[in-house]
Amino acid sequence: MGADQHIDWASEDWTDLAASTLDWWRAAGVDVVVGDAPVNWLSRNSLPGSDEPAAIVSRAAGDGGASAAPAAAASPAVLPTTLAEFTTWRMGRDAPDAIWSGEAIAAAGPADAALMVLVDCPERGDRDTLLGGEIGRLFDNMLRAIGLSRDEVLLASVCVRRPTIGRVPRDLEQRLGEVTRQHLSLTAPAHLLLLGDAATRAVLATNVAGARERLHAFNHKNGRSTRVVASHHPRVLLDRPACKAEAWKDLILLNKGLAS
Repeated sequence: MGADQHIDWASEDWTDLAASTLDWWRAAGVDVVVGDAPVNWLSRNSLPGSDEPAAIVSRAAGDGGASAAPAAAASPAVLPTTLAEFTTWRMGRDAPDAIWSGEAIAAAGPADAALMVLVDCPERGDRDTLLGGEIGRLFDNMLRAIGLSRDEVLLASVCVRRPTIGRVPRDLEQRLGEVTRQHLSLTAPAHLLLLGDAATRAVLATNVAGARERLHAFNHKNGRSTRVVASHHPRVLLDRPACKAEAWKDLILLNKGLAS
């Protein structure tokens, strides 16, 4: 952010400045613009250090004092165990991100594809399919570089709807990671390409920087294993062209696995 806060938002570089500002707030722990439930901050029950529960926590009558589950956590503890059931549930009202606005975009491609590609969420202009526009054209070029097309891969996302802040919310990151790993277990592809930090954290519990340049293994209960490669999201490559050399190395690593 810097010490000089005199920002000309009408300049040509306002988008970069806005992105920098949002990154700063995210680093400070601000994950949402507006909370789902109103809070009376003048009530002592809402103040830090209060011995009483906050106003946003409700208690069900006759439950012995157990707190009722919030609406955002309505998804079942046990996830669907067949791909057909999971696909229906993932696009339904019980999914963790079902309460978000915007169009839900399902995974696309053959369920038995040898390669699954995972991103964080739909782009702002996506309709019907993931990775549209300029970002999608770059993604298609990346696939062509290893001799593949969209029709041959299973393309999925951690969030089926785009979060308001454009990033996977931290309060749902763990649950969405569980959902993502269940999807991976049910499809069990031979190879998985993770694009971006959110997708990489969902599967490998680390960021792209810590996962790049080596093959990882995601082991399934039936004894099978998925070879995993992590790389930069195409939107990062558009913003930082210098990263394309690193992405090319990742694609070479992935291609070696696909050829073996």
